[in-house]
Amino acid sequence: MTNATRPLIAGNWKMNVLREAGDALARALVNRWQMAEPRNVELVLCPPSTLLSTVGNALEESTILLGAQDCHWEVEGAHTGDISASMLSDLGCRFVILGHSERRGAYGETDKKIAAKVGAAQAAGLKTIVCVGESLAERNAGKTAEIVESQLASSLPEEIFPEDTVIAYEPIWAIGSGKTPNIDEISYVHERIRAALNKRFQPEVALPILYGGSVTVGNAAEILAIQEVHGALVGGASLDVEAFCTIAESCS
Repeated sequence: MTNATRPLIAGNWKMNVLREAGDALARALVNRWQMAEPRNVELVLCPPSTLLSTVGNALEESTILLGAQDCHWEVEGAHTGDISASMLSDLGCRFVILGHSERRGAYGETDKKIAAKVGAAQAAGLKTIVCVGESLAERNAGKTAEIVESQLASSLPEEIFPEDTVIAYEPIWAIGSGKTPNIDEISYVHERIRAALNKRFQPEVALPILYGGSVTVGNAAEILAIQEVHGALVGGASLDVEAFCTIAESCS
């Protein structure tokens, strides 16, 4: 991991946990993290929208930040069931995940829509974790770099704040599968992402690149030691207090 940026570990709870359990989980995480040795690591929790207020209250006196899992690209309007970026900011969110493969795949979210969401989120003062990643078929066809670079180019709006932008490489085939690319594969993709970002942003900026996709206690230290990996977007393991904190403590 480079010294260019503070490591970021974000927990994506996805569509899991009800209010009472969510409150208990967040408070247990706060207690466990306060017991750890002081570390230069930024922790973010992204619970489902029903828990944003509850988890936000639990995190209030801690150093752990609140994030959301998605937002709409409009500031307000007739968008039944959606949540605007300003609403998230109003609840105390500091981050929002955008372009996750589960949103791209299940809801047909295009790069264009994701770029619009990124613009709206940053306009509302949120930091955006923008996800990119290839399917198994694309990987097997040798198109990983092509797909990731295309998504990266089209999912970031023309007007963007680099300091509020985080990229997360999440190979679709690895999410929830228990499988991960090998270290060389992760390193290669992250280096390609870094090269694309350096070309896009002149002068170069220390924009963080996270890895996501079956991050576990068993593989976190090795993954987080890769030069261009600046943290992790953690799914299932973020619902386990000890596992999530141990992953965060793996940042060197």
